[in-house]
Amino acid sequence: MPLSMPRFPSAAAAHLQEFGSRWSSSSQKRWSSLALRPSLLHVSAIALLVFFSFFLNHAESAATPGVCVSHDQPNPLAEQFPNNATGVLNATLAIIPIPLEMARRLIPPQYGILERAYRALLPNFPEGMYPVMLQAAHDHDVQFRAYGITIDDFSRVGFEFPFLDLAGDGYSSFRWAPAQLISATNDVALEGSRDYGTIVSAAEYEPPCDAYRQLANGATYFKGSSLTSPDFVELEMTRLPPHPTLNPYPLELFKNITNQPTFANATTCDNMIRLFNTTMSVGEYAPVPVRGRVRALAFPFEGTAEKEWTGVYGVQVATPFIENNYLDCNSMRGYSGTGGPGDSYIPGLKPANEDV
Repeated sequence: MPLSMPRFPSAAAAHLQEFGSRWSSSSQKRWSSLALRPSLLHVSAIALLVFFSFFLNHAESAATPGVCVSHDQPNPLAEQFPNNATGVLNATLAIIPIPLEMARRLIPPQYGILERAYRALLPNFPEGMYPVMLQAAHDHDVQFRAYGITIDDFSRVGFEFPFLDLAGDGYSSFRWAPAQLISATNDVALEGSRDYGTIVSAAEYEPPCDAYRQLANGATYFKGSSLTSPDFVELEMTRLPPHPTLNPYPLELFKNITNQPTFANATTCDNMIRLFNTTMSVGEYAPVPVRGRVRALAFPFEGTAEKEWTGVYGVQVATPFIENNYLDCNSMRGYSGTGGPGDSYIPGLKPANEDV
């Protein structure tokens, strides 16, 4: 957050000091079950002060109920993890294969591409190609329970580039998310994303309050349109039967990508832990494979004409998340959230069906 934000309120400072004293007891035990090293949570005091100052100064307006009524389920993690930002992310995650040569032109040259990492998950992925992920999502019931902070729902969409060697160790996968269209009605989300160095456009969405709507033909539809430029992203996806032969991308791929540390200009990284094994992702709410088309005019695929991809496969899934903001990217080196056994795990919760 910008260091020009108002001073950190004394009451919040007292809460923060109390949080620090409690960390070594209850919180550390809970986080160990999520395979998070304690070093990942040692955000600088300045970052924490500014983070809380920003949210507390926006809390009153952000918590004001809007006109939207979402069909998303409530946040199941707020009570269990009151000292962390938690919420629900209902998303369409789609893989768009592009030539590896094009990926190399689009991705900043200082970040190597870990081709072996994605081929370990996708052994039959076409040679000479790279998997861009498009994430079209609706954030719901986001809160910081211990401090009574909630923010209004918002939508976002953008192209993301996973399996990047930000750490330079040839192993740790990071995800570059350079640009987002974010709901114009949510200042907290807009400014929070900009503080990572993200190219952010205030946008309007169809539908305005959910991850997608159903069309008359049975397909799902989602569109985000910038209010300040011609940029837009549109998805129309057909839901497929839950059979592994109908989707070339296993759920494990999406678990891996969405749990990779995310960055824009690499000054700091975002650590969002997406949980795929809660009741929100099983039974009637299990992930659904999809296939369809994507139309877009958005960074970094910019030009004079929009682009369209057909026959795009992906998954629609709602997951609760725990988020740690503005971390030192170097502290994420070797983080097991890039595909190890610590991904998406809380003891006692039944794993989701992975036949997607």
